Amino acid sequence: MKNKKLIGVVIALVMLVVVGYFFNNQPQTETSGNKTTTTVKVGVLQYVTHDSLDEIYKGIKAGLKEGGYEEEVNLDIDFMNAEGDQSQVQTMSKKLVANGNQLLIGIATPAAQGLANASSDLPIIMGAVTDPVGANLLTDLEKPGGNITGVSDQTPVADAIELIQTITPAAKTIGLLYSSNEDNSKAQVAEFKTAAEAAGYTVLDYAVPSSNEIAATVEVASSKVDVLFTPVDNTIASAFSTVVGVANKTKTPIYTSVEEMVETGGIASVTINQYDLGLATGKMAANILNGANPATTPVEIFNQGSVVVNKKVAEQLGLTIPESVLEEASRIIE
Repeated sequence: MKNKKLIGVVIALVMLVVVGYFFNNQPQTETSGNKTTTTVKVGVLQYVTHDSLDEIYKGIKAGLKEGGYEEEVNLDIDFMNAEGDQSQVQTMSKKLVANGNQLLIGIATPAAQGLANASSDLPIIMGAVTDPVGANLLTDLEKPGGNITGVSDQTPVADAIELIQTITPAAKTIGLLYSSNEDNSKAQVAEFKTAAEAAGYTVLDYAVPSSNEIAATVEVASSKVDVLFTPVDNTIASAFSTVVGVANKTKTPIYTSVEEMVETGGIASVTINQYDLGLATGKMAANILNGANPATTPVEIFNQGSVVVNKKVAEQLGLTIPESVLEEASRIIE
């Protein structure tokens, strides 16, 4: 009899655990007066902390709000930041899946890849992924066909090269500074190199495996090139102050792909607005939460940039930014 009672207690405890787990992984419903609000849970994984990705996250929250999902009303955001650690990307991706989130958002290519490896069922929205196909996240931008879609930022390469020609017409050799571990960067570099060589430039690659190698790499590059160009690259962005500090010793201009990097020492850029990119990502996430199918939702492409220049940096480098560029610029930093 005692054994039967013990078995009964064990069964009851197991049932409580199962029911509790099931309940915690369901959308939570709150009732206020005559209005019932269902709270959805969205997991967000950001690859690393820096201004451009932080702006994307702000935009994501605003986009979700525009789509009808607001924190402390009907939205619970489960946010994690891997701080550039690839092992944390994998660990956090699995945790976000296990936490019962109904949709996942990856900010930057490594984050989106980590989430894709962690789940083939949950809807995943990419934010700031330049080459989704090359990153093996999907095979068709128009018809993704799986559980992943999102927003792609593609650097306006032709405009960037024209900017280099106009501001630094004497430049003959361009150094490409990027992370060898980011698929996102490799795709941009390949496109830029092809276009720059077609325009008559000599292009030298300077790939760094980690931020620890940046100072030494920039020192070597600065002695061999006329200008530096860096794509949208999380590793370089997170250590951009180091890039600027070393390049300034040889007065080597740095052209970037992100507005925030022009603010902190780059000379100019044709940029994609990171907040707007996040806004579009958040809106798409809301559409999926409202019933749209990721498999049939085309990837939205951002490829129209605007010129940002830093006159103060130009003066420090002994350069004059032409009036034609200043007239075209959406922002002039002085």
